Amino acid sequence: MIHFIVASHGPLATALLESSRMVYGELPHVHAVTLTEEGGIEGFKQDFARVLGLASQGACGVVVLCDMQSGTPWNVACQHGFSPQTQPPVAVVAGVNFPMLLQTDEVAHLNDVHAAAQHLIALTQPTITQAVLTTSAQSDDF
Repeated sequence: MIHFIVASHGPLATALLESSRMVYGELPHVHAVTLTEEGGIEGFKQDFARVLGLASQGACGVVVLCDMQSGTPWNVACQHGFSPQTQPPVAVVAGVNFPMLLQTDEVAHLNDVHAAAQHLIALTQPTITQAVLTTSAQSDDF
């Protein structure tokens, strides 16, 4: 089973998890870690390592969903993801959003962390869209 970490600057990761509970219920395979001004980069590194240890328990891989590429959460996650000592393997994805978080349940059963990350991206890309005015009725199905 694949487990997930949502990593963000500020409370975004925690807020996404709280929102997911309203819509989907508990996602026990998802953990959050946040970079705060108080903790700084060193505090985040320690928090990330602790959360990665929790997320790794019973997992065949961990996908880290970061708020953006090249920020501290991304950089720290990549340090773990590219380290040969990190077990289970870690895949890192930038651009976490609410639909992506909800779709984690669809890929959690996979065994290959990198395949799970790619499949999660493929499931989420169609949800990124711009509203346009239409003259015909649209379905409210997602």
